[in-house]
Amino acid sequence: MNHSSRRNARKNAIQALYSWQISKNSIYEIEKYFFLENKLLYTDIAYFRFLFYEVSKNTDKLDTIMKPYVSRSIKNIDFIEKNILRIAIFEFMQKKIPYKIVINEAIELAKIFGSEKSYAFINGVLDKIHLILK
Repeated sequence: MNHSSRRNARKNAIQALYSWQISKNSIYEIEKYFFLENKLLYTDIAYFRFLFYEVSKNTDKLDTIMKPYVSRSIKNIDFIEKNILRIAIFEFMQKKIPYKIVINEAIELAKIFGSEKSYAFINGVLDKIHLILK
């Protein structure tokens, strides 16, 4: 798969995680919606599923890793920012993608989905976390 299909997998995983948290529907219902609405066009579907299922299963673990590196309570972090961080931390843990690419992808996603200053917050947190997950 190419770079953009992986980025689309991350984009869709962020949106799916957000939908899952807000709606409280099952991850299977959320995934079905994404397929029915053709949201997964030009997406590495296997990678989308991998991120969505694994990050949703490991939110507590990912939040525990994140906690010492954020300046506010985890529950006060915007859902989008939190999910961008979770996905990036999860990708760090897999050790398959260079950390610079993971951070860059997270910054780009923050520019798309986050507030005006989200990308700086994401960059600052991930810059610290990647050092402990090397």
